Amino acid sequence: MLDRRMFLIALAAVSTLASASVTLAADRMVYSQQAFEKAQKAGKPILVEITASWCPICKAQKQVLARLLPRAEHANLAVFEVDFDSQKEVVRAFGAQMQSTLITFKGTREVGRLVGVTKADPIKHLLDATI
Repeated sequence: MLDRRMFLIALAAVSTLASASVTLAADRMVYSQQAFEKAQKAGKPILVEITASWCPICKAQKQVLARLLPRAEHANLAVFEVDFDSQKEVVRAFGAQMQSTLITFKGTREVGRLVGVTKADPIKHLLDATI
């Protein structure tokens, strides 16, 4: 049985780990106009990922983003996924011609765009230019 001291130490450790995972992970969400505008008004750095489940380039981009987004420097990045097939109006509103499009914003200003790029260096440069 745990004594009070061990319980408090365990609780502090869990709390520290939980807060570390929150601060070191980008805020990923499915795109909604309200959430996007809220992030823009807050002046957050934003990544819009236009993707399709069937797209091999999108899958490669997701693998690169899975390695880059957990880094501390990307902790404040809001990441919005837009489904190329089911959110056609949103895709058109962003001026995207195809899936595998990555668009970054600083608040309301677009600061970068990559289409069909799967190499880590240019994607990292895009993210870094946004924060």
